[in-house]
Amino acid sequence: MGKLVGKIAVVTGAAQGIGEKIAERLLLDGASVIILDVNMEKLETTASALDASGEKVCAMKCNVADLEDVSKTFSTIYGKFDKIDILINNAGITRDAFFHKMTTEQWHSVLDVNLHSMFYTCQAVIPQMRKQQYGKIVNVSSSSSWGNMGQANYSASKAGVLGLTRTLAKENGSKHITVNAVAPGQINTDMTKDLPQDVKKMATMLTPAGRMGDPSEVASVVAFLSSDDSSFVNGECISVSGGFLMV
Repeated sequence: MGKLVGKIAVVTGAAQGIGEKIAERLLLDGASVIILDVNMEKLETTASALDASGEKVCAMKCNVADLEDVSKTFSTIYGKFDKIDILINNAGITRDAFFHKMTTEQWHSVLDVNLHSMFYTCQAVIPQMRKQQYGKIVNVSSSSSWGNMGQANYSASKAGVLGLTRTLAKENGSKHITVNAVAPGQINTDMTKDLPQDVKKMATMLTPAGRMGDPSEVASVVAFLSSDDSSFVNGECISVSGGFLMV
């Protein structure tokens, strides 16, 4: 605890689920946290729950799939806080369908939110991080990056996250910027709560831990990658899946 005192962190997709727990953990570790989401109502509720005083948590509406909105939002953040030390790219959606039935809208919407948004946000912070010779970027991928039935769009986006992560790590490591990823498996979130029971049962059977994960378990790994404890960890993807086996 306290390892992030004085740090400014931005978490996307932070209104609920994994993003909310990441923000909570970074706050607990001492960081000031800016939480972003398109759902401002939920975001404000989350911000109030995390920090009723409003001194350590700032909620800002942002559509990370929109370059103009990202540019405006990050300009506002820099105007208020002068720096960003930590960027957590967590925002993500699913639009599942078998590939032969998948629409172009389903394909593009998932790639826009899950992958293109990371291009926008990373471009918004990396130039300043290079100037300040310090930065921590953590991108949320998925165990589905290996491929998953009915998720060609989601799997492609999450595989793309890994390529982006490793490239940015190589390009910016000399500037004391680390870029890593986490790959959650089956986690209890709003995204998975409506899955059919037989799908959840199969996922549990394929997980040596014998259960689905909790968002806080992902958050703890993200917190490690956001701290200087991970100073020599760069370009890595840490699986947070209980040993989930894809078939």
